[in-house]
Amino acid sequence: MSSTDVLVVGGGATGVGTARDLAMRGVDATLVDRGGLGSGTTGRSHGLLHSGARYAENDPSGAGECIQENRILRDIAGHCIGGDCGYFVQLADDDPAYFDEKLAACRDLNIPSDVITPDEARDAVPDLAADAERIMEVPDGVIYPSRLVAATAASAREHGATIRPDAPVRGLLVEDGTVVGARVETDGGAETLRADHVVNAAGAWAGEVADTATVDVEMRPSKGVMVAVDYPDLPVVLNRCRRPADGDIVVPHEAEAVLGTTSVDVDDPDEFDEERWEVERCVEECARLLPPVADAAISRTYWGVRPLYGPDENERPGGRGISRGFFVLDHAERDGVAGFTTVVGGKLTTHRLMAEATADRVCDRLGVDGSCRTADEPLFGARPEEDLDAAIRALDAASPADGATL
Repeated sequence: MSSTDVLVVGGGATGVGTARDLAMRGVDATLVDRGGLGSGTTGRSHGLLHSGARYAENDPSGAGECIQENRILRDIAGHCIGGDCGYFVQLADDDPAYFDEKLAACRDLNIPSDVITPDEARDAVPDLAADAERIMEVPDGVIYPSRLVAATAASAREHGATIRPDAPVRGLLVEDGTVVGARVETDGGAETLRADHVVNAAGAWAGEVADTATVDVEMRPSKGVMVAVDYPDLPVVLNRCRRPADGDIVVPHEAEAVLGTTSVDVDDPDEFDEERWEVERCVEECARLLPPVADAAISRTYWGVRPLYGPDENERPGGRGISRGFFVLDHAERDGVAGFTTVVGGKLTTHRLMAEATADRVCDRLGVDGSCRTADEPLFGARPEEDLDAAIRALDAASPADGATL
């Protein structure tokens, strides 16, 4: 049996970010994940660094969080970021009023946004659709999930955190209404890991983790396909400037372009059909923006599962275009189960902010003083002597999203 101050369950971006934040505040933190780091939603995303423009007209608060975190990540994790910028492209049959609404909302939120002509856009993207009518340039970018997760985890480790990939939790331990740790599978069998507080950062699997403590966290997982095609040197993210729908984004990943995505509710984040129609629709729709991808060789397809929080989803019928916020659930207040906090929802771009909010809540529960410093200190790998590729291998953090870059 071993012990720690805080056990973080889940090694995606939010989990490793929480471990880093807690360790920087002097908390003894241990993180476990059932697979390699980033093997869930984080590593199976399209890796978009949001500028906030996608959500500006529907969710000003969420869009404001995105542009704030966009700037922070470029500062502390520039070695994990790519792409020059992003274009929102209005095609001939897209509603011009929607373009105008998005542009006005971006400018109200101080999200840098310039309207450029199709000819100017083709200087960067010669293959842009012939019927492109207007283009809005915004500071979207690309997050390389393997690099980001490994860099964050290695930084957490430098501050004293213990990071344990490939250590599945088989159940939380509850004593007298308090979560006091977990049973963790190891190479040698099983281990009891006791903790003063447990953070459930398991994403789409958060409900399953909470169930083992007889706590209800209602998740509404939604699958989406990503299609990686051979298309080198795309310098910008391409977004279709219409209400969000299937196949409306193309994200550059060095020698490839990743086409995304669909949105289909699933009952089980581990068991769902990988359907051909999703791939075909993504290719067909993304080819409206960038015609050569229709005939480009598909290097791989992979599905991610969004960690959507059920009560929030129930309030937004048909609300795919609305930014999803994140939720920090204090189960002592909510369910009468002490020593247990869950963080769900959000986006890859806002993972650091989610981790900060979670660490604030946990430190308050533990009586730990100390403010968040994660926005100011560069991540591991920023200095030439730090080998991020070695950290990716050591932490088992390679992911499908980075298939072209590792």
